[in-house]
Amino acid sequence: MSEGEFDIIQRYFTASKRSPRKDVLLSVGDDCAVTELNPNQHLAITTDTMVENIHFLPNISPTDLAYKAVAGNLSDLASMGAEPAWISLALTLPKIDHPWLEEFSKSFFSILDHYNVDLIGGDTTKGPLSITITAQGIIAKDKALCRHNAKVGDWVYVSGTLGDSAGGLSYLLQGKSAVNSAQEFLIRRHLHPTPRVLLGMELSLTGLASSAIDISDGCAADLTHILERSQCGAVIELDKLPLSAELVSEFGLAQAEQYALCGGEDYELCFTVPDSNRAKLDKALSHIGVKYTCIGQIRAINPMKNKKRIQFQRNGQPVELELMGGFDHFK
Repeated sequence: MSEGEFDIIQRYFTASKRSPRKDVLLSVGDDCAVTELNPNQHLAITTDTMVENIHFLPNISPTDLAYKAVAGNLSDLASMGAEPAWISLALTLPKIDHPWLEEFSKSFFSILDHYNVDLIGGDTTKGPLSITITAQGIIAKDKALCRHNAKVGDWVYVSGTLGDSAGGLSYLLQGKSAVNSAQEFLIRRHLHPTPRVLLGMELSLTGLASSAIDISDGCAADLTHILERSQCGAVIELDKLPLSAELVSEFGLAQAEQYALCGGEDYELCFTVPDSNRAKLDKALSHIGVKYTCIGQIRAINPMKNKKRIQFQRNGQPVELELMGGFDHFK
């Protein structure tokens, strides 16, 4: 008898070596999963689809693909301040390839187990390779980090360094292999981004941040989403952008800034902090080991006079900057 959908599920997607979460009452194997929320908890839900030749290259390893698919969804949860809890996976495959599935499954459960996340359901179908993940996380009541709460005077922060993923992708698009440690670093940052889960949870629980978003389409584009929802503008100091030494050494300062602002897929967090909370950040975030940098400030904007939400400065002086544009599926 030939193998089918349920054989794949049983063989490759019931493979977690970790004990199930206690809040999962019914998991893979039924028509629906059943989970449990405690009082004073809210549920955060996000869904992302990755399609071959659009979101990933055909020659990506199944290890890297599985990791990145999960990490991108966990980053969405992190931006809301949610604790990741459950994931469902819809996997479309052109054919049954056991070595590929074995490697994909191993990497998939490795990152799930690291973040104490359970796979609770999904679907497998035949067709062009694509991955759709729905991730769900838990937030304390009224603690979600939203895009619409930034206020004039708030400070704009980002975690980590920006632009590394775009630098790594540029090598992969050229079909190049890394020839030095800097290139290896950048390619790794593209294929294995770190979702800032602890940072998001800490910002949520402490109430220090007024808004947040994860950087998936480029810092400028994603910050603009906050500014539009909050009906304000921002001034960004170019000399404050956190750029890795590897990115600058490989591409130069001007290109590094473009990658930092527009490159996308860094999966760092961009968040805003009221002036009254700035002094509390170091103490609140000291134990999570994540670098964060203030890159600007929220300002008032008159859209009738100036349609640009973001103004750029260098060393305190206004700068006109042509951006290459963030990622958009339909452009």
